[in-house]
Amino acid sequence: MTSIVQLTLENLRADPWAAIAKAADGWANERGIKLRDAVVLVPFAQHLPLARRAWARFGGWMPRIETSQTLARSLPPASGQQHVAGQICFDAALDRLQAAQMLRRQSWGAAWAPSEPRGFALAVASVVQTAHALARAAACIAPLQRDAHWEQARSLLTLASAGVPGGRERLLCRIALEWAAAAADPATDALFDLRPSAWIAVQAGGPDALTQRLLGDANDTPSLWLDADACAADLPAVAAALQGQLGVAVCDDFEAEAQRTAAALLAYLNEGVQPVALIAQDRALVRRVRALLARQQVPVRDETGWKLSTTRAAASVHSLLACAGAEASTDDWLDWLKACGADGAGAGEQRAALDGLERAWRRAGVQAARHGDIDRLSPAAKALLQASVQTVAPFGERRQRGLAAWLRLLAGALHECGLWSRLAADEAGRQVLLALHLEDPVLLEAHATGSDALSLQAFSDWLDSALEDASFVPASDADPRVVITPLARAMLRPFAAVVFPGADDKHLGVAGSPNGLLSDAEALALGVPGREARRAAEALAFAQILHMPRVTFLRRLDDSGDPLSASPWLAQLALAAARIGASLQHASDPRVLHTRRAAPVARPQPRAPGLLPTQLSASACEALRACPYRFFALRLLRLQSADELDTEIEKRDYGTWLHAVLYRFHLARTEPLAADAEALRLHAAAAEETTLSGIDEAGFLPYSASFARFVPRYVAWLHTRDADGAQWLDGERELTAQPPAWAGVQMQGRLDRVDGIPGRDGPLTQVIDYKTGGAALLRVAVKQGEDTQLPFYAALMAAQGEAAGDIAAAYVFLDESDRVATLSLPDVQASAELLVEGIGIDLTRLRRGAAMPALGEGRTCDFCEARGLCRKDDWAGDDVATGEAA
Repeated sequence: MTSIVQLTLENLRADPWAAIAKAADGWANERGIKLRDAVVLVPFAQHLPLARRAWARFGGWMPRIETSQTLARSLPPASGQQHVAGQICFDAALDRLQAAQMLRRQSWGAAWAPSEPRGFALAVASVVQTAHALARAAACIAPLQRDAHWEQARSLLTLASAGVPGGRERLLCRIALEWAAAAADPATDALFDLRPSAWIAVQAGGPDALTQRLLGDANDTPSLWLDADACAADLPAVAAALQGQLGVAVCDDFEAEAQRTAAALLAYLNEGVQPVALIAQDRALVRRVRALLARQQVPVRDETGWKLSTTRAAASVHSLLACAGAEASTDDWLDWLKACGADGAGAGEQRAALDGLERAWRRAGVQAARHGDIDRLSPAAKALLQASVQTVAPFGERRQRGLAAWLRLLAGALHECGLWSRLAADEAGRQVLLALHLEDPVLLEAHATGSDALSLQAFSDWLDSALEDASFVPASDADPRVVITPLARAMLRPFAAVVFPGADDKHLGVAGSPNGLLSDAEALALGVPGREARRAAEALAFAQILHMPRVTFLRRLDDSGDPLSASPWLAQLALAAARIGASLQHASDPRVLHTRRAAPVARPQPRAPGLLPTQLSASACEALRACPYRFFALRLLRLQSADELDTEIEKRDYGTWLHAVLYRFHLARTEPLAADAEALRLHAAAAEETTLSGIDEAGFLPYSASFARFVPRYVAWLHTRDADGAQWLDGERELTAQPPAWAGVQMQGRLDRVDGIPGRDGPLTQVIDYKTGGAALLRVAVKQGEDTQLPFYAALMAAQGEAAGDIAAAYVFLDESDRVATLSLPDVQASAELLVEGIGIDLTRLRRGAAMPALGEGRTCDFCEARGLCRKDDWAGDDVATGEAA
């Protein structure tokens, strides 16, 4: 054993690395050590350029400056041992597969996995977490002492009977222990054979276990330990030195804290203070701050990144697998095909084919791709879909494969659809390929060979977890003005200022998470950092931050309804300042309140005589009557949003289905039957329509229950109609008409149902429209004579010249809680004539250039898609339309 010289570094506020270089050089000169053959170990990779520049400025021979990991990677391995199947590879997603396989090999594990899948998955994750922690702790021990370490661990983690409390957890812990003990020799073992002229270690944020072991086993090699933590731990001295340079901002809520954080950063930058560190203690808040900085075009380097699974590149790979499922939605297919894109020759044709496919699916309302009618597609869209189906077809085969086989299949599909080249050209895409081991098949075979066969769903779950475990760290400017970094990596770096949001008792100074299957005492005995060790390291990192020239802490009082108080470390700093008669200053709010004068706009009054449509439906006429501007925007300009083609069944889908069921039922109904027989007919029609339309029965279950309650009510209503002499004539009928007053514009509509009913003066033809909602509002509209739909349909029917007698019209409300109700429209023929005449006058005026102002009120505006265009909320006072209006 060699003696280690320990020096406490002081006065680190000005230039810590200059002080470190000076102390090391003085120690080496005293002992006649050649620094060119010495090794300096620094805590983090971010310290390497800083230390090297400091030594270059200091002059003389520069030692080898590394972290323990970068030094190990630069050396040949200590032994020829290679990774073998089943060993830990420290890829969490791959290791979870190996752990699950190990547990299933046990009889109790094989029975546990299918009976309690979520509990089994948690156990697998705990085994992996514990094994990784144990293996990393063992890597800090000299190779010759490692066998003794494992024996000590086995004696500490003795097995317990499975029947006693905690017995299963102890068994899982032993499995993790033996798995860690069988791991390949770590690359850092080569460090124990290294013989530099001297070891020089820099400590910041707590001692490093591996570095301690290296210096402790250095035999006759001189060793120097430079402690940068001692002065940081003296909070009273720090508080005294920080007078006027540290501020604390207390904000009301999340958004206020994010705004003040961004404002503090911008204030420093405007003063010429840069670079500024933004401490990523509260990642959700930092993401919001980054978005605010992006608006100001502030160059930012993010050293923490975000989950790779949230990137567009990861979503495109996932969408490919989603398309292989039997229930793949049309949205899944469109996402995948749009992600594939096309370049070079033929790109325009492929984009046109994809646009045609999307239009066809949206027009038909296709939700699940397997329900689409491929024969109705254009030739180009049909060819695109067939080629895509062929690409994903191997994934849909009902067979299981090993992980390596699945990934080879995935790589082939990515190449075939053109997505591979797009991923390779994208920064996040390259990290996706790396995280899934798609670019290194040799490495993949070494780690995945022998894994259990996986179903498509299991492979998709594995892929999701692999992308969730990986982080995407984007490239940044060479000279960023703001650096987002974790608390520990901000130590000993030349930041001109630090902005530290999340300084509350939820995000800073809390106890660390438990260490897998190990208790704190067991973790401490085995060299695994426990809660207290992690908490102490965070406290030292916090104290190191206080050596920065300027520091601004921010915290909020409320977190989604939960009250927050100051962090324990911030409270200790305040107490330390109070003991010397000082106090922490309240940071001023750098946000500037901008007062803007109101700039109201005039009510829009567009004119478009050349854009009148050739057809008008009932809803278009209603839009024109309710608000001419809405008619202009949604009908003439066709500015309608495209609905999502998701598979979730909504109330309107139920209404469409119910219309089809009733049409199918009445088409086959030749005569009235008993109530039970009629109910059976209705249920049979519903089952047939459900099958033909491809509706997911599980998702349709709530509506199936509604339909079961609806059947007896409808049968009772129908028998009453039969008794009154009503007769079903037709349904789901498309009609058009050419009113002379409309000068070439057609009426067009679909009638839900046409019945023949007896009247006072002879038979009537009754037009019926089914309604599955909105009964109260419709009753008010009918009562006030403001209904458009039934008069429109009555006019359509009357124009056919085939109606028996006069025209009647009624709404049938199918969704009433106690019965099927009918609402008849009195004197509908007169209303129809007035409607046709009035619309004809409006169309004539529009052709002459009449304005189409926004005249909507009440509910017409509340749910209008064009409200953002007419900007009704920004009008000037009581602005009214001027000039002739439709």
